[in-house]
Amino acid sequence: MTDVRTRFAPSPTGFLHVGGLRTALYNYLLAKKEGGTFVLRIEDTDQSRKVEGAVENLVDTLAWSGVQYDEGPGKEGEYGPYIQSQRITLYQKYAHQLVGENKAYYCFCTAERLKEVRERQIAAKLPTAYDRHCRNLPKSEVEKNLKRGEPHVIRMKIPLEGDLTFNDLIRGDVTISHKILDDQVILKSDGYPTYHLAVVIDDHFMKISHVIRGEEWLSSTPKHVLLFGYFGWDVPRFAHLPLLLNPDKSKLSKRQGDVAVEEYRLKGYLKEALVNFVALLGWNPGDERELFTLEELTKEFSLDRVGSSGAVFNIEKLDWMNFEHLRRKPVEEVLRMLKEYLANSDFKEKPFTDEYLSSVIDTMRERMNFVKDIVEKSPYFFSPPLSYEPNALSKRWKRSSSEHLKELGEAFSALNHPSTEDYEKALHAVAEKLNIAPAELIHPLRLALSGVGSGPGLYDILHVLGKDESIRRIQAAIERIP
Repeated sequence: MTDVRTRFAPSPTGFLHVGGLRTALYNYLLAKKEGGTFVLRIEDTDQSRKVEGAVENLVDTLAWSGVQYDEGPGKEGEYGPYIQSQRITLYQKYAHQLVGENKAYYCFCTAERLKEVRERQIAAKLPTAYDRHCRNLPKSEVEKNLKRGEPHVIRMKIPLEGDLTFNDLIRGDVTISHKILDDQVILKSDGYPTYHLAVVIDDHFMKISHVIRGEEWLSSTPKHVLLFGYFGWDVPRFAHLPLLLNPDKSKLSKRQGDVAVEEYRLKGYLKEALVNFVALLGWNPGDERELFTLEELTKEFSLDRVGSSGAVFNIEKLDWMNFEHLRRKPVEEVLRMLKEYLANSDFKEKPFTDEYLSSVIDTMRERMNFVKDIVEKSPYFFSPPLSYEPNALSKRWKRSSSEHLKELGEAFSALNHPSTEDYEKALHAVAEKLNIAPAELIHPLRLALSGVGSGPGLYDILHVLGKDESIRRIQAAIERIP
């Protein structure tokens, strides 16, 4: 393929939906793989739905995800502006051109009349559509209405007979009868275009070669193909992505869980995991691989491996991917994220060294899905326990535990810069001396050090905390626990 130009064209209505991220990602991947250009275009012609700050949020969220656009707001190219509300005169020009060529017409129907028509159609159990009342108004009447300043829209003329066939790169040939298509409004009474006109004009003038978008736009595509034909322009290649589904196979919605990329970002999901996850919602590499970097996705991606059936959004799979990507990260990168998290936590005033935090990360690496888990699952690495888990206390702490731990603390005191193996040897030596099973020391010791009955390896905890801190916690437990 040559001169591949793709685009992501969201409306600035708030957050970035995970489905929107997938659409942006697939457009990005195809463009990057083919040495092409990925464009961000803001479709804000419906000013009533525009949310203040949404454009800035979209740009920031895409930047965070790594799905960087080549042209768009803030990265102006030769085909801008890339915000539709700044291109209104262009849409108006071409809408009126279609009227002049008898491919569109002025419609003066009031909202009240349109409502009556709709109600009659519903009562008669007919499909609801415009009845083409103004399609063949006499020229004199049209001119009189325009001269009087009658409110009006412009509608495109759909052929009354025949079919339209277009090719979809995912679904193959799609044929739709003209009879089921409405004479769509393309220019509203306020002078703003509808989506259908603006998207065709922009895709042409921005030289978009591939339109990759959600399945919900499939039914609108015949109108767009007709408009391209009316203007005499080349039709881009279309690819309509499958729906995203909840586990119960209903359409993905906020009622059953988070749908905004920003929400997953705030919860601590890695961008690498989220991008990897949404990439596999509809696309597969043709083998059993599931873990990919963005660079690997770029190398492997192709539209011919995108399916047409709905893709289930499985949060457990996303959590697993987050775990896998996190455990593969260099300790330096996890350290940076941990320090950012600690800076906003209850432990922000504590002076932890990078060496200490790195040892905590190494100890917790196989037990964390998120960086925050390091703190939330093992707060004892950042502050001594002030209480002890009641269930573990009743099961693991015996009357003899205080005396046993006192003996163990003295053994630890004699160690010089102990390693994990040194702690283990010392514990077993004390157990043998006391003629008890090592478990009689291991369980109460874990409770004394962490306040809980489970966690990473006991000797790893001892090594991370260090000899002096470990002994202090042993002594504190002996004093506090009866």
